[in-house]
Amino acid sequence: MSRFLSQQQDEAAIDMTPMLDVVFIMLIFFIVSTSFVREAGIDVNRPSAKTSEGQTQSAVMIALSPEGEVWLDRKATDLRMVRPTLERLRSEQPGLSVVVQADSKSTTGDLVKLIDQLRLAGVKYTVATRDGE
Repeated sequence: MSRFLSQQQDEAAIDMTPMLDVVFIMLIFFIVSTSFVREAGIDVNRPSAKTSEGQTQSAVMIALSPEGEVWLDRKATDLRMVRPTLERLRSEQPGLSVVVQADSKSTTGDLVKLIDQLRLAGVKYTVATRDGE
């Protein structure tokens, strides 16, 4: 009688390995195919502009603080490292665009230096603003 019960239990077992393989393959596919937005890392008080337009395309965010610090990917970055970092990212994502979030109290000179690095890196960029009143 015990032999009959053990055979019944063996027949009722379902092998879950193929289903787990499919789930892991789908997970890997979604992770690889997802594009991640690189955040700037600090909150910036953007200046207002009456002619600003919304942007829906994902981009790399670069923040410029009032003290002239450049933030890229949530880390303070030296201005000289912006170009090589963006060139590396552009090689990974050919249609890379950059959004510059300059604080309204940052100097024009710092913003021009940052934009110069963006142009040398060969990436498209926009400067983020608030809607004007």
